[in-house]
Amino acid sequence: MTEKFPLTDLVLRDEFALLSCAEMAKADAAAIAGGAYGTELMEAAGRAVVANISDHYRQQPVIVICGPGNNGGDGFVVARLLKSAGWPVRVALMGTPDALKGDAAWAARLWKGPMGDLGTTSLAGRPLIIDALFGAGLNRPIEGVAAALIGRVNAERLTVISIDIPSGVNGDSGEVMGIAFSATLTVTFFRAKLGHYSAEGLSRCGVLRVADIGIPASVLDSVVPRAWRNDPVQWAPLLQRGGTTQNKYLRGHLTILGGAQSTGAARLAALAARRVGAGLATIAAPREAVAIYRMAEPGNLVVEADDYAAFAHLLADERRNAFVIGPGSGLDDRTRGSVLAALSARRPVVLDADAITAFADQPTVLFGAIAGPVLMTPHEGEFRRLFPDLTSIPSKIERTKQAAQRSGATILLKGPDTVIAAPDGRAVINGHATAGLATAGSGDVLAGMAGGLLAQGLAPMAAGAAAAWLHGESAVRFRRPGLIAEDLPGLIPEALERAISPPNPAKT
Repeated sequence: MTEKFPLTDLVLRDEFALLSCAEMAKADAAAIAGGAYGTELMEAAGRAVVANISDHYRQQPVIVICGPGNNGGDGFVVARLLKSAGWPVRVALMGTPDALKGDAAWAARLWKGPMGDLGTTSLAGRPLIIDALFGAGLNRPIEGVAAALIGRVNAERLTVISIDIPSGVNGDSGEVMGIAFSATLTVTFFRAKLGHYSAEGLSRCGVLRVADIGIPASVLDSVVPRAWRNDPVQWAPLLQRGGTTQNKYLRGHLTILGGAQSTGAARLAALAARRVGAGLATIAAPREAVAIYRMAEPGNLVVEADDYAAFAHLLADERRNAFVIGPGSGLDDRTRGSVLAALSARRPVVLDADAITAFADQPTVLFGAIAGPVLMTPHEGEFRRLFPDLTSIPSKIERTKQAAQRSGATILLKGPDTVIAAPDGRAVINGHATAGLATAGSGDVLAGMAGGLLAQGLAPMAAGAAAAWLHGESAVRFRRPGLIAEDLPGLIPEALERAISPPNPAKT
């Protein structure tokens, strides 16, 4: 088949890179090798935290909870700078000052104020808590007096500002290591970490600020990150195709396999595909349901496809340049055969819902058939059916990457921390969503949006990243309780406008 235009992938930008703990350590080391001093970076980190505290909070009593490592060293710098600015500050240290080493010991020596230990720290008067206990590299459960203090702070619902990441949240996987602070503000440095955009990170970081502390962006040349946070800047230019010579076929023709029972699923997908810019959307329906589909949205085209042979016949029309299979299609031979037929044509395909579950007993058959551009959009339960051995991996981004490499498809693993991972090891995390998306049919809209973007020439990773963000922005635009899936397609134009023409920060 000759495509009307080649598939175009997103351009991943350094400013949106997400680093693992090892990559951040490598960036620090590269900065120091380039002439920076560790104490200079620590001082800059403390200044950045203080600047953010001053921007968000009035002067009030503060307890800085310092751990035994460099995160604690950052805390001592914060304590000193706040005290010099007139804030009443106490330090609570885990361990003893003489046990501190390196830059943390340097920072502690400069602190000339009151200092106690974690076990005897009083929270009377509801002080502001600066969490400098453990950084992103924590890899063991928090226990003892540290766990007890975190529990007390959380129970009292005190305001917490975390340095780097809320202590207790693993910086790579995002899992909670026994117990973790719930912060209202988190200040991290140079680049955000993978754990910040995990489900736990998103719920516990509060407002996340990434501060420049003097590490040059050029260190990323040696770090070579493989994960990024999702941002429209990286794919919005791909949505701005246009010109007076365009017609509906040049904007793509998406074909969706509809089922006999859950007819609303394919209808939502088709409507979302057209709203996101596809020129045409056809529902291939079983004979018994054709009339139902034809009585619905007048802009959705409907053709009869009673079995997978009939669906395969539709592939003869090369103008059908993308497919969505799964939303309400059914767990039967018709779905399985249609998936294999579409994959054999090597045209862009979204596999969702029933198209995934239909191969739960034969995942290698599905993976072996993938040879073209494919985007799979499972939720956690559907992911488990195809990749049961990967579900024990704590890091969502790592298990999604491994699934993409194994299957040969780009995987969009849904959730508040949706991960889009390509077979080549790149991954994007989307945290731009609301809890309102947890409603029946929401995933069908997402699949339709992704299919509509594939039909317009976006590569699977670009289509997945754009669809996930636009899906979330559509929910944000609803602005009130009671969101249902039927509301989402009508909000897509506003989401597109926000992505293509973001507000000028200077005017907001």
